Amino acid sequence: MEEKMTNEDLQMIAFNIILHSGNARSLINESLRAMREGNFDLAQEKMDEANKALVEAHHSQTKLLQDFASGQKIEIEIIMVHAQDHLMTTITLQEVARELEYLYKQNQEIMAKVKVG
Repeated sequence: MEEKMTNEDLQMIAFNIILHSGNARSLINESLRAMREGNFDLAQEKMDEANKALVEAHHSQTKLLQDFASGQKIEIEIIMVHAQDHLMTTITLQEVARELEYLYKQNQEIMAKVKVG
């Protein structure tokens, strides 16, 4: 028997994804500010917190995919499209932040050498 996920169930999953990915986005932005100020310990702490939030968002996404794979009928609404967009752009921001951390650290090292010289 095919079970159909209710609109309410789908909306709760979507809002959960939006909540956790939104929290992660805020934490990543805090991390970027800390990097810019040279506080790499705080930046790492914020990135770790962001990663935990993204894992939570991903769990909701994975549950939805598992339900679909097990034969549950799922009608996608615009809120789920928005949630997926939110999650994927936050994951992309996380990847960019990791690259920027490297550049900020390199910049700090170069500036330290210039001041010594």
